[in-house]
Amino acid sequence: MREVKTEGAVLAGDGDYCFEMEQLNIIDAGPGYSTSHGGVVEGERMLVGYIHKPKGTGSRLHTHPNEQFNFVIKGTLKGVINEKEFVAPAGSLIYIPANAPHSIVATEEEDVIFLALKDLSHSIIGMAVDGTMSGPKYEPGFEPAV
Repeated sequence: MREVKTEGAVLAGDGDYCFEMEQLNIIDAGPGYSTSHGGVVEGERMLVGYIHKPKGTGSRLHTHPNEQFNFVIKGTLKGVINEKEFVAPAGSLIYIPANAPHSIVATEEEDVIFLALKDLSHSIIGMAVDGTMSGPKYEPGFEPAV
């Protein structure tokens, strides 16, 4: 029997072919470097995450060995991939090559929902470029209350 690569993810197949993404177990999709969280389904060769990112928050610069596509459903994401800046409103598709340093943040206007699609050479979780898991990225004024 197959096992998931991402702890808390749901395994697709064996009769399970349709998933209500809003109803899945919520997992941290970037513990230690991102505010991304949501449900994840893993197939045999790829995973899909229904990911939420609160406004004004996101991921510090990080990498992972699997390539990734993010399809923005609601809100706007902004960030940098391989030192190239971008802004991606709802309806945009973002491509992140394997091992590419990247940081992605929800703009200050509203929370963001996006689909994250990755090959299963690795789980959904990456590693911060600075080697620390010291927390997510917060835009000024969006830091958590202390």
